[in-house]
Amino acid sequence: MDTFDNWRKSSYSGEGDGNNCVEIATTPTHTAIRDSKSPARTPLTFPAGAFAPFMEALKSAHPNELP
Repeated sequence: MDTFDNWRKSSYSGEGDGNNCVEIATTPTHTAIRDSKSPARTPLTFPAGAFAPFMEALKSAHPNELP
């Protein structure tokens, strides 16, 4: 099991304390994302190579198609 200890905030965190964003961490085998307001909750984890296609799908989705 991967241990994520290198969390970093999105560059789009916004003003102020920057707590309205996501954080990302990577290992050689996985990428994980989590809500910066709830760091103790279980992160969403992707196998290596799956995170980039996930992000591309989000970028290309019409806003009405997102959950």
